[in-house]
Amino acid sequence: MRASTTTETDRAGTAPAPSIWRQPKAVWAVAFACVISFMGIGFVDPILPAIGEQMHASHAEVELLFTSYLLVTAVAMLGTGWVSSRIGGKRTLILGLVIIVAFSALASLSPTIGAMVGFRAGWGLGNALFIATSLAVIVGSATGGVPGAIAIYEAAMGIGIAVGPLLGGILGSAGWQWPFLGVAALMVVGLVGTLLFVPNTPTSATRLSLAAPLKALRHRGLLILSLVALLYNWAFFTVLAYAPLVLGFDAIALGMVFFGWGVLVAVFAVVVAPRLERRFGLVPVLIGAFVLMALDLAAMAIWTDVAAVLVATVIVSGICSGLNNTLVTQAVMQVAPVERPVASAAYSFVRFFGGGLAPFVAGVVGTALTIHVPFWIAVVAIMGAIALLVASGHRVSEAVAAAEAADEQVLPAAAGDAPAEPVVLVDDRLDEDANTIRQAQTSRR
Repeated sequence: MRASTTTETDRAGTAPAPSIWRQPKAVWAVAFACVISFMGIGFVDPILPAIGEQMHASHAEVELLFTSYLLVTAVAMLGTGWVSSRIGGKRTLILGLVIIVAFSALASLSPTIGAMVGFRAGWGLGNALFIATSLAVIVGSATGGVPGAIAIYEAAMGIGIAVGPLLGGILGSAGWQWPFLGVAALMVVGLVGTLLFVPNTPTSATRLSLAAPLKALRHRGLLILSLVALLYNWAFFTVLAYAPLVLGFDAIALGMVFFGWGVLVAVFAVVVAPRLERRFGLVPVLIGAFVLMALDLAAMAIWTDVAAVLVATVIVSGICSGLNNTLVTQAVMQVAPVERPVASAAYSFVRFFGGGLAPFVAGVVGTALTIHVPFWIAVVAIMGAIALLVASGHRVSEAVAAAEAADEQVLPAAAGDAPAEPVVLVDDRLDEDANTIRQAQTSRR
C-alpha cells in the first residue's frame, strides 16, 4: 500500500492562491508580443522633431502620425470581434501582427509625410486586431483571475512604453527610418512566438456582429468607464505626442525623458495600483490619480517654455498613467456583461478617439494660439473625467463589487495552455446590471 502524504492543501484546508508568474505559455507569448506592440508607440516619440524638420512638416502634420494611427485603430476595433469570432483568436493575432510588420516597414520607406501618415493608418488596422484580441486572450488564458491577468497585460504595456522611447532614441539617432524598421523586426519575433506557443482556439459558438461593440455600450458601467478613458486618453496622448515637439530635444534626450516616464507607468501599473485599489477602492484611487494628473498638466501648461519643468512634469505624469491604465482596464473587463473581445473592442473604440484627436488638435491649437493651450485643454479633459466619476462612481463601484463576488463563486481554471471559457451574452441580451448576467452565468455552470 502506498503511504499517504499530506499536501499543503490538506494542511491549510484551502488551495494556495495561484501565483501570477505561473501562467500558460500562451499568456507569456502574447504578453511578449504586447511589449513589442507598445514599444511601437514609444519608438516614434523621439523622432517626431526629426521627421518634422527633415520633411518640412508642421506640428499638425507630424501629429497626424498619431491621429491616423489611433483613429483607424478606434474604428477598426468595431470589427475585431466579428473577425475573431469567425477565424479564432490565434489567427486574429497573427493577422494583426502581419499587418503591423508590413506597414511599419513601409513607413520607413516613406518619401513624404503624407505617405507616412497613410502607412501609420494601415499600422493602426493591425494594431486594432492585435490589441483587442491580445487582451482577451490573456484574460481568458491566465490563471489567478482577472486582476492578475490585467496586471500581466499592463506590465507588458509598461515595459514596452518604457523601453520603446529609449530604444527608439538610440535607433533614431542614426536616422528616423530605423525605429520603424526596428518595430518591424521585433514584431516578426512576436509573430514567431505567437505561432509557436499560442494554441489554436476554436471559433466562437455565436458569431459576433459588427454592431456588437456598439450594443455593448448600452451597459451603463461600460459606457461610463469608456467615456472616462476617452477623456483620460486625450490628456495621455497630449503628453505623449505633443510634449516631444515642444521640448525639441534630440532623439537620445527625448528617449531618456520618456524612458523615465515609462518606468513610472510600469511600476505604478503593476505594483502600486493593485495595492491602492485593495486599500481604498477603485473609484477613490482613480479620482485621486486624476486630480494629481490635472495638477501636473496645469504645471505643464503654466511652464511649457521652461524645459526643466516640462521634463519633470512629463516624467511625473507616468505615475497617474500607470494607475489609470490598470484600474480602468481592470474595471472594464470585470463589469462588462459581454464576451471579453467585445468589451475590449467597445472600450477601445471609444477611448482611442480621445487619443487620436488630441495630438492633431494640440498641433493646430499650439501653432494657432500658444504652446500652452493644448495642455490646458488636457486639464479640462481630466476635469471632465473626474466629474463623470464623481457623478456615477457609485454605480461603477457596485458593478465591480458584484463582478468580484460572482467571480469568487467560480472555481479558478487549472493551469494549462487552453484558454479559459469566455464570458458570453445571456440570451443575447444586454443588461445594465452586470450582477444579473453573472449570476445567470454562474447558475448555468
